[in-house]
Amino acid sequence: MSSRMKLFLPLLVAIIVALLPVPDGLQPHAWYFFAIFLGVVVGLIFEPLPGAVIGLIGIAVAALLAPWVLFTPEQLADPGFSSSGRAFSWAVSGFTNSTVWLIFGAFMFALGYEKTGLGRRIALWLVKTMGRRTLTLGYAVMLADVSLAPFTPSNTARSGGTIYPVVRNLPDLYDSHPNEASSKRIGSFLMWTAIASTCVTSSLFLTALAPNLLAVALTETATGIRIGWGEWFMAVAPVGILLLLVTPLLCYWLCPPDVKSGNAIPDWAAGELKKLGGLTRNEIILLCLVVMALALWIFASAVVSSALVGILVICAMLILGILKWDDILANKAAWNTFFWFATLVALAGGLNQVGFVEWFGLLVGARINHFDPTMAMIALTVIFYLLHYFFASVTAHTTALLPVMLAAASGIPGIDMHMFVLMLLPTLGIMGILTPYATGPSPVYYGSGYIPGPLYWRLGAIFGLVFLLAWLAIGVPWLSLIR
Repeated sequence: MSSRMKLFLPLLVAIIVALLPVPDGLQPHAWYFFAIFLGVVVGLIFEPLPGAVIGLIGIAVAALLAPWVLFTPEQLADPGFSSSGRAFSWAVSGFTNSTVWLIFGAFMFALGYEKTGLGRRIALWLVKTMGRRTLTLGYAVMLADVSLAPFTPSNTARSGGTIYPVVRNLPDLYDSHPNEASSKRIGSFLMWTAIASTCVTSSLFLTALAPNLLAVALTETATGIRIGWGEWFMAVAPVGILLLLVTPLLCYWLCPPDVKSGNAIPDWAAGELKKLGGLTRNEIILLCLVVMALALWIFASAVVSSALVGILVICAMLILGILKWDDILANKAAWNTFFWFATLVALAGGLNQVGFVEWFGLLVGARINHFDPTMAMIALTVIFYLLHYFFASVTAHTTALLPVMLAAASGIPGIDMHMFVLMLLPTLGIMGILTPYATGPSPVYYGSGYIPGPLYWRLGAIFGLVFLLAWLAIGVPWLSLIR
């Protein structure tokens, strides 16, 4: 598809949907807002422009057309109602959302890891300690991801930017080269272990994947249910920890390396660590700040909001010289994500504000209200998970389908919405294993040349099924117990 076609396709979709007859039971302004929202989702899928730009255009258009897409005739007829003022307040509402600020704070944590070199040091130390046997080397790769995941909401930055550069140096030490038969000597195993591990950690921690935070914000907007860091971790821990423990072993069985042991990798890692020298002052300070933040997120969420913890740590890093203000200004990924998610939160909130979510929930609920509530939750979760085959972005998947699933569930009598939210949202991380384009770091590992296309699709289907079955078989009973 040409770039010009990608640019006009979102507008074309929005216009076509807006011109369709308004469904029964829905007010015209809500249908027109949905048309704009759908156009934004199409834009996020094909990306003719950066996601933040697409979101900004969406809220700007909706705010400009507010009298026709945001407000009811009754509201507009009120002499004291200011549509322009209310429209602007709605347009910028996402920028005051606490979850959006938590995402920004976590990006600054990741910047601290990168600038101090602490992330690379942790990965190299694990490889040096556990790298003499190939299986334990796989566990070292997994543990390196676990150590960074709670504070790195971009799994692309964590796995593709920190873990991959270290792992990429390892296969060559055993003459395992990309795009050759020798890739299976050790390279395929290491690359697949890395991507599989990051998908699990992306589900285990709320702050390990930016769409997790977006999903929490969208859920709170749509249902009023607020999920904190500790509650998320407690809900996912039994399944997530088990999957982390078995993932390197499954990789070892299903993508077996020819090289089972050797000294070349730990010796190389030892040499790299020697070049780094001892722990620096900044690394020690950052480690203390990270531990403090994690403790506050887990034990003090009722006293200090998670977003404020993130801001406080940023302030501490600036005061103590871990980061400079210019470092923060230059972090394009953080600012891009901040604007991107702020606009998506506002747009999703608009769907709820105009009554589209309630209407859709009642419509779908009327058709599946004969389902047992637990079976309905499981069915919706499976559908939500498998539909990710059609998305190249977890963010686009979340924006497009999460409001629909929440609306459908809300229309089912007897359903426990809080439990359903805890069942649905954590699948965003593990669904990243399905395809070579399913999540940010996937193309990095696919493009390494160590995981050929057929192998990637086969392993993606197997691990995707294992992850989903484990989540349903263990996670659902666990959620029923703690709820």
